[in-house]
Amino acid sequence: MSVSVTTKTASYARTVRKESGGPGLLLAHGGGGSVESNFGAILDELAATHSVVGVDYPGTGGTPKALEPLELDELADQLVAAADAEGLERFAVLGYSLGGNVAIRVATRYPERVTALVLTATFAQAGNRLKLVADLWSGLAARGESELLARLLVPLAFNPEVLEGLTPEEVEQVVRELAGSVPPGSGDHVDLLRGADLREEIARIAVPALVVGTTEDRLVPFALQRELADALPGARLAELPTGHLPFAERPAEWAALVSEFLTQNPAR
Repeated sequence: MSVSVTTKTASYARTVRKESGGPGLLLAHGGGGSVESNFGAILDELAATHSVVGVDYPGTGGTPKALEPLELDELADQLVAAADAEGLERFAVLGYSLGGNVAIRVATRYPERVTALVLTATFAQAGNRLKLVADLWSGLAARGESELLARLLVPLAFNPEVLEGLTPEEVEQVVRELAGSVPPGSGDHVDLLRGADLREEIARIAVPALVVGTTEDRLVPFALQRELADALPGARLAELPTGHLPFAERPAEWAALVSEFLTQNPAR
């Protein structure tokens, strides 16, 4: 089910799956993605055991583009507002890529409500390399250069082994499909990477946490993901041999890691 919640920035479209009646699980998607594009492949499995709620950030999915720069606090607050609207008092949070930063902010702004964190393909600090990529991403998106943006992102997002296994025609098809799916808010999302450094607040988190590291990732290098796991008190690190797109390369394995961890760490 998709509905919307109106805020000072935009009307945030949300995805809701509560048929299981299970404990709450919030979904925070990545930059340039949406709830459906990042979690659609594993949504049925998650919803089989949890009451799932996610929101699309401004400029993607069903949410209008923001008129002002985005703020991490706003994204975190609106994800929690969606949980409030659906009657979820406590919840785990699953964050993917930039959504991991949103999940961390939820945990530090609402510590009494978060029961567990699962962070996939994400980071504690962006680092120089990722900031430079974000600069290119934002600039190309602002100029409407969707094809050039796709040609930048494909070799960074795909597992190199998977990419090299494609024919030239298949590579061009992937580029065309990605270029055609770049949402209007893509550049706004990645602007949040500039100066991103959550290490201090991560050190204050005291809930069970799983970091799913995408080991063949060229967009968010595995070293940054391992740094996150080291900084997050008591976090477990699980390695998934994919590029930056676990939902495309190994969705069943990703879903199994998330479900197993949440089962072992139920809401208290």
